[in-house]
Amino acid sequence: MTVRKNQAQLTATEKKRFVDALLELKRSGRYDTFVSTHNDFIMSDTDSGDRVGHRSPSFLPWHRKFLLQFEQALQAVDPSVALPYWDWTTDRTPRASLWAPDFMGGTGRSRDGQVTDGPFAASGGRWRITVRVDGRDYLRRALGGGRELPTRAEVDSVLAMETYDMAPWNSASDGFRNHLEGWRGVNLHNRVHVWVGGHMATGASPNDPVFWMHHAFIDKLWADWQARHPRSGYLPAAGTPNVVDLRDTMRPWNDVTPADMLDHTPHYTYDTAA
Repeated sequence: MTVRKNQAQLTATEKKRFVDALLELKRSGRYDTFVSTHNDFIMSDTDSGDRVGHRSPSFLPWHRKFLLQFEQALQAVDPSVALPYWDWTTDRTPRASLWAPDFMGGTGRSRDGQVTDGPFAASGGRWRITVRVDGRDYLRRALGGGRELPTRAEVDSVLAMETYDMAPWNSASDGFRNHLEGWRGVNLHNRVHVWVGGHMATGASPNDPVFWMHHAFIDKLWADWQARHPRSGYLPAAGTPNVVDLRDTMRPWNDVTPADMLDHTPHYTYDTAA
């Protein structure tokens, strides 16, 4: 059984194996297919039209499937690898070990945002950006940018919400999903993307490998919410225009529904529960 660990608890060997698997997926070209998929969906998901991966109830099951597929790709390279998660309520500064040169590398330089240390720096020649938002082919970050990452108290306030989602089922909705996604209230998921900056603040955010650890934590928070509210299921159930109901299939896979993704435990567990 795959166990997803807090990245702060990884051994040096576990960090290296994770990084090496990322670099191999990048070398093979498979990594960029995930970047393209995410970018395509975030650009097409709108509040007033068809929406699947973002601004919608299926934000959480869609990303759960997306991460699981990526984790399986990593494990095809190295079966020992699991996606770690980044608890940004604890590791909340650019000085956290997450950003060390032996793992994710640090922030970008001031003049152009280019990440210059770590395994994903342009100088290493192994992380050329091909799914681009502009002409630059190097990984960019701007950690902090005058903002603060969400706190544990803010997370707990969202986990306390009993209703999964509600009309109008988009970025204007109340409920747990939208407050976690970050369009309402204390702004959790979206704020972290902006805090990292650079590619993480664009639709091509998986260009930055920290994307996977951020979303693994979002997935863990969903699992924690499910455990706290066992009677509060996925909504909407059926017959809702422009969104993915409980038993509707999700693109691009077309063979998986939100109902299929409600229980993560057949695939992986987390090292701790809330």
